[in-house]
Amino acid sequence: MADMGREEEEEEEVRTPSSPPQSQSSHMLVLSILSKRRTWVCLFILVYAALLFFSWNLLKTILSWYNNSMSSSSPPSSFGWPALYASVLLGVVFGLLSMVAALAVAVPATLVTWITVLVLLTFCGKPRRTLVVEGRMITAEITGFVLKILLKEGNVVAAICAVLGYFALVRRRGEVDLDKFG
Repeated sequence: MADMGREEEEEEEVRTPSSPPQSQSSHMLVLSILSKRRTWVCLFILVYAALLFFSWNLLKTILSWYNNSMSSSSPPSSFGWPALYASVLLGVVFGLLSMVAALAVAVPATLVTWITVLVLLTFCGKPRRTLVVEGRMITAEITGFVLKILLKEGNVVAAICAVLGYFALVRRRGEVDLDKFG
């Protein structure tokens, strides 16, 4: 009799549990998948592949615009302007792409540094309230420092790519003109 009462209680628990077993198992499955390094590597590669795909299409569009504008305008006075516009756009694309790549590398390193500093402050015997206040200050400081570096590096890459792109486009246009008239 007592066994029958326990079985009925277990059946009721199975029928109406406080949290459905499917959601718990799916939650555990998601956690186990995300805890694998391979998952993060695949996500990293997928994001970079998407970035490269879209930036490649944007680069092709910029170069197509440049070729169309150079073929439609033949006066020598407009010779350098389309090349300048196209090279600036190319520089912006490569600068943004380099900033995203640097950010993907900087975020994990920044998190490790931040955690290390907080752990060291904890071991120094700081009270929790002081630790929270200093942790917020450290977070703001580290974030500002990382953003400053990312902007500097992105601007340098953009400037270098713009200058190189300009000279490559002007040289290419000069070779095309020589072939037409030579």
